[in-house]
Amino acid sequence: MENQEKRASASMKNKDLSIIIVDDLQFSRIVVKTALKKAGYDGVRLADSATTALDMLSEKPADVILADWMMPEMDGLELTDLIRQRDEESGTYTAVILFTANEGIDLLVEAFDHGVDDYLRKPPNPHELAARVNAAARIAIMQNDMLETSRQMEETIRNLEEVAMIDTLTGAGNRRFLMSQLKSHLLEASSRKGGVALAMIEVDQLKDIRKKHGDKVCDELLVGIQRRLRRAIRPTDTISRLDEDIFAVLMHYTNIDNYKESSMARLQGNINQRPFKSSAGDIPLTISIGVKYYRGDQEIISANEMVKQTLKKLDEAIDKGYDSIAF
Repeated sequence: MENQEKRASASMKNKDLSIIIVDDLQFSRIVVKTALKKAGYDGVRLADSATTALDMLSEKPADVILADWMMPEMDGLELTDLIRQRDEESGTYTAVILFTANEGIDLLVEAFDHGVDDYLRKPPNPHELAARVNAAARIAIMQNDMLETSRQMEETIRNLEEVAMIDTLTGAGNRRFLMSQLKSHLLEASSRKGGVALAMIEVDQLKDIRKKHGDKVCDELLVGIQRRLRRAIRPTDTISRLDEDIFAVLMHYTNIDNYKESSMARLQGNINQRPFKSSAGDIPLTISIGVKYYRGDQEIISANEMVKQTLKKLDEAIDKGYDSIAF
């Protein structure tokens, strides 16, 4: 907050604010502009109607709008409503000060309810005018600073969410990524009568290797496995790592009958074709695979159920012994 106030103060000293004066009376516009000019404000534009002021805002944002409350076609409150709508759409804030000859608390309450920041009696005192513009501009600058900070935080959160869907070791997706993709593919397959194959892959020897060589060697092998799996699947297929030993491969088919069980043997063959190089030397590996295939002409199942059934198939493959596949 202290930094925001410093930035606001700096802007006040420079007098480089963008200000729009809106009044259907030319004399009133000139009087206000002259008073602001004497106070050191140079970025002043004049509008003879609310519509013209809105056009000016579209061309270039303003820090402060000074508008007469009573104008033909569109009064100051209606103009304020449209300014607030534009601010909401653009993620900015524009301070609004209304000139009024009206008396009474009820009218002022109505003005503040519409989002007006301040008001001045007509004709305005030049010193009071400059002070109110200064205060309103400070509010606008601090609000815009906070909005910008909020945008940056949202961008950071989006980036973190993207990172949170990646397994940092292998570069494959993580469980969250798998569930997001699986939900999407199941819905598409169900609506378009396609198919979804989910394969759960466990490295058979990894627990023993970890005991013998430690985490570093296991990490090297996991990275190598992800790379071989990537080469064995189509560009549209995805790989995720669920935990230390288990990878998931998700395949989507636009035609129900395009899925072939032989594609799983190809995955297995790519892992088994040669030993993996590691800091502990060349290490041969085998994998067990559990597979569940969902056909879009069946009743749709949830992503959680799909994962549950696939893991059950993986358990069946492990029970068969190393280098097995269960469909």
